[in-house]
Amino acid sequence: MRYLEGVPSAKPLSRIGLGTWQFGSREWGYGDDFAAEAGRIVARAVDLGITVVDTAEAYGFGASERIVGEALRTHDLREQVYVATKIFPFFPIAPVVVNRGRASADRLGVETIDLYQVHQPNPVIKDGQTMPGMRQLQDAGVVTDVGVSNYSLARWKDAERQLGSPVLSNQVEFSLAAMDALDDLVPYAASVGRVVIAWSPLGQGFLSGRYDADNRPSNGVRNMNPLFLAESFESARPLLGTLREVAGNHGVTMSQAALAWVLHQPNVVAIPGASSVEQLEKNAAAAEIDLAADEVAELTTQARAFHRPARTDALKASLRRRLHRE
Repeated sequence: MRYLEGVPSAKPLSRIGLGTWQFGSREWGYGDDFAAEAGRIVARAVDLGITVVDTAEAYGFGASERIVGEALRTHDLREQVYVATKIFPFFPIAPVVVNRGRASADRLGVETIDLYQVHQPNPVIKDGQTMPGMRQLQDAGVVTDVGVSNYSLARWKDAERQLGSPVLSNQVEFSLAAMDALDDLVPYAASVGRVVIAWSPLGQGFLSGRYDADNRPSNGVRNMNPLFLAESFESARPLLGTLREVAGNHGVTMSQAALAWVLHQPNVVAIPGASSVEQLEKNAAAAEIDLAADEVAELTTQARAFHRPARTDALKASLRRRLHRE
């Protein structure tokens, strides 16, 4: 496993982390019976050198945090894991932030959350009201590092001003199918020792080669994703073809090649999910892949040319499919 360098985090940050949105989330098709497998996934992640495990109070309405916490206790992993979670930003004024942070720590069964993140920017309540709560949690030892998620560069910088100390990370969608962070967030993180945490680094499986216009996914989350519309697959044909070629050059899967492209970018940690130990092991192996400069350049060129449909298009398509079935 490879780790970020030059970042002032509480613990080493593995370039590949483990995203746990699926843990306890029925919208992904996983129920209560997945908890035991989730524990095995977390334990194997640590065996592979993964330190970053990311969850949120919104995942499974707290179930993901509880499952992660149980895995840490059962396998005695707390000291080896950089535990990251997120506050759902409904009315995120300072007292609420403090209350929710303590509640997340309780569900996780930890005294200190290594990274506590604001899950979304609140359009009404600015960070001048949120970050004092984060600072109180830091002062009380409940939180070590503070982060944000889905923030613009301007709002990330403002959050740091309001906190009065580093806002270590910004967790955003970043992959060959979602390139915006490459223009500003990634260069900023590299220049000042911050971190971009890439959620959905495989486009929820869009970049895996598993799906196409005639074989679209069936679960609810992916059904709402415009990446899985037929026109998206058509637009991505050159990108997916290049990705398939690059993967073949290295004898790896398309998913592994897509993760390797993300990790080629400086100061980025990717947090793909895993529904099995086997999938986790394949994700972790991507950290050791070194793409050639011309491969990175061609993938970047094709990714920039890819046109991603709007989310409203996916919602309309899902409604049409539902009406057709009825």
